[in-house]
Amino acid sequence: MASYSIQINRSAAKELEQIPEQSRRQIVKRIAALENNPRPAGVEKLTGEDLYRIRQGDYRVVYSIADNVLIVLVIRIGHRRDVYRNQG
Repeated sequence: MASYSIQINRSAAKELEQIPEQSRRQIVKRIAALENNPRPAGVEKLTGEDLYRIRQGDYRVVYSIADNVLIVLVIRIGHRRDVYRNQG
């Protein structure tokens, strides 16, 4: 299986910086693992959108997959109570 390239939105990178160090390290490991398998066990496709999410403790990583160009784009990273709310 080909390796995917990981891209993180600027807003998602800022959200990641706000997360406590211990959780942040675990989230970064989970994101890095998406290079080899963008649809790991436990991934869920979000209803009504072409987005996926993985869980890491109380945090969620929302991302899209472009299979034709082998890119995983991380869109949002946040606490489970906040991550699905509109950014408006």
